[in-house]
Amino acid sequence: MLTERLELQSFTPEEAEELLALRLENQRFLEPLEPIRSDGYLTLAGQRTEIMQSEQGRIRDQAYVYAIRLRENGKLLGRAALTGIARGPFQNANLGYFLDEAHNGKGYMTEAVCGVLELAFTKHHLHRVQAGVMPRNAPSLRVMEKAGFRREGLAERYLKINGVWEDHVLFGMTAEDWEKHRYPADKQTKAQTHIAE
Repeated sequence: MLTERLELQSFTPEEAEELLALRLENQRFLEPLEPIRSDGYLTLAGQRTEIMQSEQGRIRDQAYVYAIRLRENGKLLGRAALTGIARGPFQNANLGYFLDEAHNGKGYMTEAVCGVLELAFTKHHLHRVQAGVMPRNAPSLRVMEKAGFRREGLAERYLKINGVWEDHVLFGMTAEDWEKHRYPADKQTKAQTHIAE
């Protein structure tokens, strides 16, 4: 999928080295925001395994993982994922993401999240996407708000991050919310007026 500045695509096994390099460059930056990983995670074999597991998740309709790349030069900036997909009456997924520290603050993550939401609701036919963000992670809280997520509450000691059970602000968005966010009432009125003319 293409957005204004980004390309979102599934990882291939050949990209494991590039993903590893990005992870290693951002290890110190991401460490306080992620679970403790196994010793082999930050190795080429570990990243190949991660990509292969992502592919299995896609085949089983359990997860969709996307590389975030700049359209202009193909540079890998990060990763965004819809995981824990539940079908049946729920039609829900969890959203997770990370972005290269050097590219933070430029709107790339919000743009990528909006692209992933488009895929979630139009390609994968989900009804709901949810995410959890630690209260101290101000940049990620801004991404959620700018992307149109609804703040649903605080889950205490929700996830074990870097060895500590951390509270998370819970966010949700349904397909109906997404339609309203994509096409606010003023844009709908203008579009209808243009068609009528």
